[in-house]
Amino acid sequence: MKHRQSDTPVVSQTELEALTALPRPVFGSAQGLPNVAIGHRHTHQWVQLSYAIRGVIEVSTATGRFVAPPHRAIWIPARVSHAVRSAPDTEIRSLYIDPDAVACHPACRVLVVTPLMRELIRTFSELRVEYDEEGSDGRLVRVLLDQLAAAPEADLALPWPNDRRLRKLCEELQAKPDSRKSLSNYSRQMQLSERSLSRLFVQETGLSFRRWRQRSRLLSSLPLLERGERVTDVALACGYESMSAFVAAFREQMGMTPGELVAGKT
Repeated sequence: MKHRQSDTPVVSQTELEALTALPRPVFGSAQGLPNVAIGHRHTHQWVQLSYAIRGVIEVSTATGRFVAPPHRAIWIPARVSHAVRSAPDTEIRSLYIDPDAVACHPACRVLVVTPLMRELIRTFSELRVEYDEEGSDGRLVRVLLDQLAAAPEADLALPWPNDRRLRKLCEELQAKPDSRKSLSNYSRQMQLSERSLSRLFVQETGLSFRRWRQRSRLLSSLPLLERGERVTDVALACGYESMSAFVAAFREQMGMTPGELVAGKT
């Protein structure tokens, strides 16, 4: 698709927050500067789709942590309090969508960005803010919304528990992905049986202890890989005993190897 240069200046975050209504059902612009993410908790009246064509985006909410490498995007529903972090040199394309324009994805989640969706997002980011809704630009937007509604979900979300004891445990696991502490270690620390702790994990997060920990480790590996660190070093830093074990777990979760992710393959 041919990209058209926008004749409207990039809108700043301050100007965005001052808007009482979007000029069109879908609003967005190209943001190519590093560290444009907003690290403090905030909300929008509109749905937000954050997609990085380069780098890794991380969104945190009260209910979970959501991480998107290239070829993935984070869907943030309207009025959900969230904070965004990004790796250095991340190039973000953010879309803001009128909730009435799309009836899908009621919760925050990570979506798979297909090649068609990627080109639609890139093309849209170059349109005028007040694009012609009845012309070809409007048709492009309608196709984009259809693609977003049908986009499959990627398992790159880490659900947070409400239980205070379990939340403290999960915070430790996330802060120390290379920790070797086992479920039995934590059960003794929390004065619970292993069975009770296992049941609590599933009740609170929908994942087993092992699955939650594996996903946390894999999410922790994504920014390191994007920074260009060696796969072996990343594997050890994230708690894997060998590179082969890391590659196997990564392929199972991501559908690709760490090397393919870095190379930009889908």
